[in-house]
Amino acid sequence: MYAQFIVRNPEIMQGKPIIKGTRITVELVIRKLSGGYTVEEIVAMYPHLNRLQILAALEYFENCN
Repeated sequence: MYAQFIVRNPEIMQGKPIIKGTRITVELVIRKLSGGYTVEEIVAMYPHLNRLQILAALEYFENCN
């Protein structure tokens, strides 16, 4: 699922994986989740994100680490 939401571009955020169409890194999403924020709280902080994008970031992290 994550392939449609997560991209890497060496010219954006130094090539870190990001949520497609944003400059929000997978790393930022994972830090928020590990810091205790819920998916709903992250969406409230970043209203241009949605639940599927956040779950895709988590899936990407789980599959690439």
